[in-house]
Parts: sequence; C-alpha cells; structure tokens
Amino acid sequence: MKAHSMSALIARYADQITHIKAPSRDEAVESGAIAETVKAVLADVRAGGDAALRRLSQRFDGVAPERFEVTAEERAAAVAKLDPQTRADTEFAIANVRAFAEAQLKTILPLEVEPLPGLHLGHRVIPIRTVGCYVPGGRYPLLSAPIMTLVPAKVAGCKEVIACLPPNAHEAMIAGCHLSGADRIFRIGGAQAIAAMAFGTESVPAVDKIMGPGNAYVNEAKRQVFGQVGIDALAGPSEIYIVADETARAEVVATDLLAQAEHDVRTRVGLITTDRALAEAVLTEVEAQLATLSTAQVAGVAWRDYGEVVLCASEEAMIAYSEHIAAEHLQVHTRDPHATAGKLTNYGSLFIGERASVVYSDKCCGTNHTLPTMGAGRYTGGLWVGSYVKICTHQWLTDEAVRAVAPPACRQSASETLEGHRRAAALRLQSNMRS
Repeated sequence: MKAHSMSALIARYADQITHIKAPSRDEAVESGAIAETVKAVLADVRAGGDAALRRLSQRFDGVAPERFEVTAEERAAAVAKLDPQTRADTEFAIANVRAFAEAQLKTILPLEVEPLPGLHLGHRVIPIRTVGCYVPGGRYPLLSAPIMTLVPAKVAGCKEVIACLPPNAHEAMIAGCHLSGADRIFRIGGAQAIAAMAFGTESVPAVDKIMGPGNAYVNEAKRQVFGQVGIDALAGPSEIYIVADETARAEVVATDLLAQAEHDVRTRVGLITTDRALAEAVLTEVEAQLATLSTAQVAGVAWRDYGEVVLCASEEAMIAYSEHIAAEHLQVHTRDPHATAGKLTNYGSLFIGERASVVYSDKCCGTNHTLPTMGAGRYTGGLWVGSYVKICTHQWLTDEAVRAVAPPACRQSASETLEGHRRAAALRLQSNMRS
C-alpha cells in the first residue's frame, strides 16, 4: 500500500487505537553533517586509494594497517582460535542458511516461452559477478553477520565475494567470514569500506553490488554510491513488534522485546495487542527483567526512548496498526497465530507462534536476518539468494514471427515519429519478404 492509503487505514481505526506507552523520541532524520562527512570520505578514497584508506582508518578507527587484506595464514589462525563449540554452532548456522538459500534458488527458474509462432522470449538467471559484503563490527562480535551476507552469495554462484570489516573487529569475525566462504577479507570499516568497494583501490577490487548493514555512516555511504554500484537496501535501527491477544504470555513478550532492544539504543520495540491486561503486565515485566539484564544499559535506553505499547479495540485495528508499522521483525502471539499471520502483509520477516523467536532467525535457523526497516516492509522483503542474481531477458524470432511483429512495430514507430525505429523494423520485414 502507498503511504497515503496507510494513513487513511489508520484514520479508519483511530478511535480503536490507544497508546499505553508511546515512544519518547522519533527516529531522527539523517543529519546533513553525516552526509557531508561521507561525501568527503568517498571523494578522498576515490582520489587517493589505499593511502586515503590508511588516513581514514587512523582517523575513525585508530588503526592504520600497512596491509588491508587478511592473509590465508591469518584466516587459518583465526579459525583455529575459535572455541570448538563456537565453531560447531557457527557451522550449524551456515548449514541452515545455505540449505534455505539453496531451496530458494531452486524456485528462481530460467524461462522460455513462445507467445506467437516463432516469437521466442525468455530470461536467464545470472549470478552477479562480484559482490562486496560489509560485516559490521558492532557493539558485540556478531558471528551471524557474515553468514547472512556471504553464504547466499556463494550459493548464488557469484564469482568473487569479498568481505570488509572494521580493523578492530573481534578476530572471531574473521573466522566467521572465512567459514562463510569469503574469497577475500579486508580490514576496512565504515564509509571508507563502502568507498573502497564501490570505486576500487590498489588493494580492494571494485564490486558490482554491496550488501550488508552498518551504522549511519555506512548507510549514508551506500546511499551516495548507489547507481555506480548496486546496494541491497538502506537499513535503519533494528525493530521488533509483537501482535498479541489475551493468550500471549507477558514474560515471553517482554523477554523477546528486550532481546532485540539490546542491539542498539535506537532499536524500535513494540507490542500491539487487543488485551489491556497483557499490555499492563508487559510494562511491569519489562521493568522487572531490566533489573537483572546485563545489557540493560542499552536495552533500557531503547525501551525508554522507542518502546511502544498499543492497545487496540479489535483485531482489525491491531492488524491495521501492524500493517502501518511494517516492522522488520514481526512476531505473532495469538490464539490462532497462523490465521492471524494470513492477514498480515507488511513485515520483513514473520515469526508465527510463541515458539518462533527472532533470536532463532538472527542466529541460526536459516532465514536471513538482514531485513527492511523504517516501514520499507511495505514494498520489499529482506536479503535473500535472489538479491545476488540478475533476471535478464532475451528474445529471438523466426521469419514467421518477423511477419507478425514488424508491421505493428513499424506503425507504432511512425506514430511516435521515430523514423530510425521504423526503418529498423521495416528492413527486417523487407528482407523477410525477399527470402
């Protein structure tokens, strides 16, 4: 739905929607200062190559590596240092993500049709040749991050898959990139990494498409290089919303909200419910859990500033408000969660029933955790194996097809006063008639 129709939809249910807790802050619009800083970084890397990367790395990360690429020996050493259980868990996640991506790829089929005798139309599924995956260092060593961007690229058949991660990222992240199949790994972070992958430097190859989330500077850099290279999406802060009725458990709802809130102080978290008792119980439960949560200094701020609890007088109003939000992660805790899920269309990924927690998708169950935020779920899904291929059309004609297609093409070209087009169509028709 378009934005204006979404507003009309919410207006229809305005008298049925009450905020028990409203966000105390609105997500700030990207600042001009960030845009100008990124613009300067891109120009510097484009003109200065590796030398500029070293200056910017020192400025932003406090490190100026002489060599950016991680060697084969360093990759092997990083893997060797992984705790055996951590490695086993990482490989479990890789296997699940790979299996799901392979299953998805099988649904993307080449096409050949003959709508008219002798008129052959079709498309091919062609892997993008070179992709660059930005792997955020983040607040924590997120070992799942490289899996989500690198594994689908390898499944899709991309010829060269490179990874960039901040130079001060946890060494286990290098191991994660290696195990996920990165052909080359570079210690470059921030907007300068996006610039390096977009333009190429002496060390870093220019790529055809850039994948992966990052901070506001990474996001802005992707926005500014789009066109010269492809990008997967522009990602905002993470989000989780839960639609729930009276059958939901406050402890589970609160736990899942705070699990996502610990990502960042700007995480958007919300409950949309038809049950006042649940809404009030969740408020109490969140505060109780924050008292013992080790990441409360992050999760608590996110809850205070962006937490939302919405009470709806009907299921229809609850669905309408959820469709308006179009949450990145949307959990369904209702009496019949599959029936409720069937009424939802705007989300990044859907978690149906109490057993389906966002944490499983975030880490290891197989679906991708790189998802649309800030309402983008109204018009797009998340990262998937299809993001790494191109669907490119082709056509070929027999003489019979030329006799059918050329005359209307000539007439249409003439009506548009495009004489060159008319001649191109007519020439083939004339040649056809002579043969």
